[in-house]
Amino acid sequence: MELQAVLMAAGGGSRMMELTYNTHKPLLPVGNKPLIWYPLNLLERVGFEEVIIITTKDVQKMLTPDRLKLDGKMKLDVVCIQLEGEMGTADALRHVQQKIKTDVLVLSCDLITDVALHEVVDLFRAHNASMAMLMSKLHEFTETVPGQKGKKKAGEQRDFVGVDATGQRLLFMANEADLEDGLTIRKSIMCKHPSMRIRTGLLDAHLYCLKRCVVDFLVENKNISSIRGELIPYLVRKQFSKSVNLPNNKDEVEMSQKMEGQTNLEILGSCKDEELLRLTQERSCWNDHHGDMSEAYHGGKVRCYVHIMEDGVCYRVNTLAAYIEANRMVSAGVGADSIIGASCQISDKTSIKRSTVGASSTVREKVKITNSILMNGVTVEEGCNIQGSVICSNAVIGRNADIKYCLVGSSQRIEPDGECLTVTQNAGIHLHYVYGCLFICVKTHSTPHSSAVSRVCCVHVCVRQRVAG
Repeated sequence: MELQAVLMAAGGGSRMMELTYNTHKPLLPVGNKPLIWYPLNLLERVGFEEVIIITTKDVQKMLTPDRLKLDGKMKLDVVCIQLEGEMGTADALRHVQQKIKTDVLVLSCDLITDVALHEVVDLFRAHNASMAMLMSKLHEFTETVPGQKGKKKAGEQRDFVGVDATGQRLLFMANEADLEDGLTIRKSIMCKHPSMRIRTGLLDAHLYCLKRCVVDFLVENKNISSIRGELIPYLVRKQFSKSVNLPNNKDEVEMSQKMEGQTNLEILGSCKDEELLRLTQERSCWNDHHGDMSEAYHGGKVRCYVHIMEDGVCYRVNTLAAYIEANRMVSAGVGADSIIGASCQISDKTSIKRSTVGASSTVREKVKITNSILMNGVTVEEGCNIQGSVICSNAVIGRNADIKYCLVGSSQRIEPDGECLTVTQNAGIHLHYVYGCLFICVKTHSTPHSSAVSRVCCVHVCVRQRVAG
């Protein structure tokens, strides 16, 4: 394989701490397979024989062959990093730079997609691009999220993505939060690409093909921390820079100031084309401008492309809503109404519809489970009704409990005849009220001198009377 694959699996899942405070994000079960299985399977299907996995020591200990269940013999080169402060994806890629000998394919462990991966790689190779990335249309999640029933969804900041007439050359990228003074397009872009199309409603899949010289550039510029937040926008802007040495606009000035003290601020010099390829581009009638005889690629040494999936599956499982939808999608993908894990005990007179039941779980008689996710080792006593809920690993649901649109934490116990009435969220505090008991989950942050990863502390408070509201 002409590309090396690097899988990012060190993130703490800060946007869905309800699930990850006790289960590492790469190991969250989706359709009874760990989340990290899906990108690994994608790489294995297209012929990768080795992948570098960047993760933590705790996750490494659990990446056993029995847990991963890969079909082939793909070699996993696991590199452990210690999350210190605000370590980002660019920092992680910089950490394995010595292992990277060719161009690189970087993807996230939370990606579930059926993309034809060769289409992204072919785009990267055909144009000798500095970077090619995968995007897809945003999905509207249909399932009710525990704790959010009846609540208005908070809108996320949109990305504005500019592409050329082919829909493949990535010309412009900006987040809505960065456009306080409106959407401004540089004249140098419009002169070369007057038919640029601005698109919104796209999901960045966090799958990138990068030139080896881009990785080398990261080594020289250690102040770039994030691939998505800093490196990709910088590359897109650099495509149309007139000057090799001086920044041309406010954004590039800020980036240059951020990199103050570095000796090589310019990536252009690192991405020189081979002489033969350069001559071919200059003298060919065919180029990316349909034979207009102008210099191929307008002479740009930095070129960015995007493959946009208009159809198919492409999820980033980085929120509770996305996690629920991914489980639903995986069940539908295998043609099953529900998925039951290995070594489960399912008793008679039990109804399980549109749900996932994790391995080694026990479901007693006369239980109804609908639109729910039960992780591994869950016990559900007789007579329970569970609807639209997520029950985390090793939880116990007492006899005749009625649970609707709730999230029950790992190893928690719901008392017999309990009734889950509501889940509220306020200032990082989650209240899970079950008749007779109140479960309070408080998100806390560690001190600045230690890891910045959020943690969740669960406090079980017994109450005698039902709390109104």
